[in-house]
Amino acid sequence: MDAFDVGFLEPIGLGRVEGAVYLRLLRSPRADASELAADLDVSGSRLGKAIGNLVAAGLVAKLAVRPVRYVPAPPQVAIDALALRRAEELDRLRATARDLAAAYEEAPRGHAADLIELIEGGSAVRHHIAQLQLAAQEEVLIIDCPPYLGGTPEFNVTELQALQRGVAYRSIYHMPLLDDPTRLAQVATYTEAGEQARALVDVRMKMMIADRRVALLPLSSDEPDTGARIVVHRSPLLTALVACFDLLWDRATPIGTALRGTRRDKEMLALLASGMKDAAIMRSLDITQRTMTRRMTELLDELGAATRFQAGIQANRRGLV
Repeated sequence: MDAFDVGFLEPIGLGRVEGAVYLRLLRSPRADASELAADLDVSGSRLGKAIGNLVAAGLVAKLAVRPVRYVPAPPQVAIDALALRRAEELDRLRATARDLAAAYEEAPRGHAADLIELIEGGSAVRHHIAQLQLAAQEEVLIIDCPPYLGGTPEFNVTELQALQRGVAYRSIYHMPLLDDPTRLAQVATYTEAGEQARALVDVRMKMMIADRRVALLPLSSDEPDTGARIVVHRSPLLTALVACFDLLWDRATPIGTALRGTRRDKEMLALLASGMKDAAIMRSLDITQRTMTRRMTELLDELGAATRFQAGIQANRRGLV
């Protein structure tokens, strides 16, 4: 028993003295208070409090003898039951927090200061970005583009945690960023974990929206990042930001298309947009009919186009040509 840390009961709300008493009783059951006090070198009052806490938690029982002696409950049964009870309490606390948050969001906001907050400083912004995602229950919407805090995009480990909880992510990326192998690897990690990702050739706004109830966006788009953000709560402005995201999402290219697109694909799309015939395109790109047919079928599917001319128009609208 000496190998165990007496603080092992702290995660379930009991202190080190309680841990020491419980370990002592496991080693030598049926001890009385004087024996425990002598062995553990604690005062009678502190020992009495520790025993009372252990009895209340169901970890120790009193024997009806004189002097009163104590026996420990079996560790696996007693501690598992206590841990389960604590987990249920935490679940209730989380549910209460969600109800409080909902009540707060639904409360009337009569002043602009209640609708918009200002967050300043890199550490405060990073903390708020993480908290926004940790509090999300359904969906996080992201538009990702320069400038960045610290100059380069940071890996969003909080997103991976939220995706594991079942929170959906839809992200729109500034397409030139995907030319950077490091950023490309980060995006691949997110999509493999379940993120839906799309790209636009030129994105001029950055924002994050959680559960369509709160948004976070930079105070300025100037380089370098000033480390200031505004938080927008439920309001017509937030509704407009969500609508803006949905509009950009519809225009954006699925990330698979953006990642797979080659120089030859872009040349093919440009020629299609110009209205050039298949034979002329094959001659210009020096490809076979089979290659032309296969890649054209893939591009039509990726662009959501029914005809080759529509594919060229869609590619032009999305900035792929």
